[in-house]
Amino acid sequence: MSDQTDVIDPTTDENAYVLERKDVSAILYAVDIEDRNQLTKLMEPLHAADIADLLEQINAFDRSRLIRLYDREFDGDILCELDESIREEVIAVLRPTVLADAVRDLDSDDVVDLIEDLDDAQQEQILDVLEDTDRALVEQSLAFPEYSAGRLMQREVVMAPEHWTVGEAIDRLRSANEEELPKQFYHIVLIDPRLHPVGNVTLGKLMRSRREVPLADLVEDSFQVIPASQDESDVAYAFNQYHLISAPVVDDEGRLVGLITIDDAMAVLDEEHEEDILRLAGVGEESALSDRVRETTKRRIPWLAVNLVTSILASMVIAQFEMAIAQIVALAVLMPIVASMGGNAGTQSLTVAVRAIATKDLTGANVWRVIRREVLVGLINGAVFAVVMGIVGVIWFGSPALGYVIAAAMVVNMVVAGLAGTGIPIVLDRVGIDPALASGAFVTTVTDVVGFFAFLGLAALVLL
Repeated sequence: MSDQTDVIDPTTDENAYVLERKDVSAILYAVDIEDRNQLTKLMEPLHAADIADLLEQINAFDRSRLIRLYDREFDGDILCELDESIREEVIAVLRPTVLADAVRDLDSDDVVDLIEDLDDAQQEQILDVLEDTDRALVEQSLAFPEYSAGRLMQREVVMAPEHWTVGEAIDRLRSANEEELPKQFYHIVLIDPRLHPVGNVTLGKLMRSRREVPLADLVEDSFQVIPASQDESDVAYAFNQYHLISAPVVDDEGRLVGLITIDDAMAVLDEEHEEDILRLAGVGEESALSDRVRETTKRRIPWLAVNLVTSILASMVIAQFEMAIAQIVALAVLMPIVASMGGNAGTQSLTVAVRAIATKDLTGANVWRVIRREVLVGLINGAVFAVVMGIVGVIWFGSPALGYVIAAAMVVNMVVAGLAGTGIPIVLDRVGIDPALASGAFVTTVTDVVGFFAFLGLAALVLL
């Protein structure tokens, strides 16, 4: 049924293995001298995820040599752990027989995840090595829309009629051969005669209940059914929100077609978080350390171009007050401070808002309360730093009037930063634009323009 697995803490357990720089050097040396036995010995303690990390860290030449030398030991789980940016390259290096052995051991959801981003030729190469039944299951999953629950689910499901007892279920599980059961499963899905899922029974409840107990008496309260067409981000949210371990997937007629487990849902959440971070930084959601110079440059140029345009806009505001700056040199010294403080405050509010939108914590019911809070926080922070900068202006330049100007500009820009940092991602989300992708440029532009305009405008009115 399910093997007992000990949890190893790598910080305390002497048997835990951590890939270090010296290990990488030893592995590459074994590759250099073409010592396959030594390479296998060094790679044996490594988890598939660690081997994938190793392949991502080394260059393409060493990667190709390592794969060819490692050859028959190559595991399908390594392919699943690889970053998509080098997966095609690795598959192209593997011998067909090695690739076939690696893929045959994978669950259907892992095969789908592996091939959905490959080109047609490589997809066909992998599909050809599957058994006819497995190939049909994978092709059916690929027919569902991209980023849907149908793509995410595995087709291997342990199910039982709703009228069965604990004893009948246990006897059936014990009599099943290895190919009939998934590698890992947490629930037995109860179904009615029309193949509609009606409940989940955990293995823990199954094993501690008497044989005559009906399975229907053991169903979980947290039972959730996932439509195959549902977006995978909504699936991940449901798992996180309702603390699910696994959930059955149904077609348009409510019939059981697959199962999603917590590891797949958490992988989606992890990808969503990573994409949000990369988008906020303007480096592209698919950026990776293994990307080549040309790919990285192509992804970053558009966002740098947007930043250039917004910088020119801010400079045009400054140009309107060039006479004031020429007469009072202190303005040129102090105005970057106002813009920088506003930009940082806007980024803080922006990060909180984008995260709240992604987790569905920011809704129409609390949007105005959140906006009011961020504006109030901006007002208080602005007042605190206004006092500080007012004193600095007086001490540094000996001008109380200059201190009042920069203090007032600081308050204005910090309040606007809180409003823009929260309001802009909300507006973008409402009009169907990813707030993580576009908010940063807008918020930076607003805080720069408002900061320069408030400071230089007040200076022109008060000091000249």
